[in-house]
Amino acid sequence: MAKNRGELRIHESVDELRTDLADYVAELSEASVKERGVFAIALSGGSLIGLMGKLCEAPYNKTVDWSKWYIFWADEHVVAKNHADSNYKLAKDGLLSKVPIVPSHVHSINDSVSAEEAADDYEFVIRQLVKTRVVSVSEISDCPKFDLILLGLGPDGHIASLFPNHSALNEREEWVTFITDFPKPPPERITFTLPVINSASNVAVVVTGESKAESVHLAIGDVGPDGPLIPARMVQPAMGKLVWFLDKLAASKLEDSNLNK
Repeated sequence: MAKNRGELRIHESVDELRTDLADYVAELSEASVKERGVFAIALSGGSLIGLMGKLCEAPYNKTVDWSKWYIFWADEHVVAKNHADSNYKLAKDGLLSKVPIVPSHVHSINDSVSAEEAADDYEFVIRQLVKTRVVSVSEISDCPKFDLILLGLGPDGHIASLFPNHSALNEREEWVTFITDFPKPPPERITFTLPVINSASNVAVVVTGESKAESVHLAIGDVGPDGPLIPARMVQPAMGKLVWFLDKLAASKLEDSNLNK
């Protein structure tokens, strides 16, 4: 079993999950603003933004202090910001343009340089914001401590743009690394590294659908010592809290023993 399997929130329907996810993000935002005056959140792509959609609706669109949000991306495709594959565009169209976020608080990647330069540039931006404590710093390393990192899960078990058996999983020094051979297009990406993900105050992995059930099982189920160590299983926040938001289909391959713990 995974060492820090985290809290499981399993929902009957995707709609129920969306409501719970909005509640969860709104509560963390409120707590962080109360404690630090800001809320530093990192998003991913895929279905995640659609599942966050209730934040654009009442009551959240009025009760959340959007002016205190600072937005980052845990991973991004190295494409133009208006490209269909851009995680920035996905978040802008589906969430950020619908709520009063301060434009200068939105930290997207430099889309006019190579993947390697984009990763270096993004890490530099985050380092400056750690200096000013817009992003907190971990108590146990020099890593940034984001208030919340939201992740999806690939059918192969990848999270952010860290995919199985890739050397990027072993990166310990860099905060942001780059990939030029991602197995599905577009191949060039930047991604937070595992030390950054595992330094966050809160990490939420949001997964729906039957096609992800096997990945969920491999990530948090009882697979034994010889089971494949997929990237999602390596999400083990050192000091932070881990929550898995699952619908019934995504949770369908978890053993009863997992659900009762």
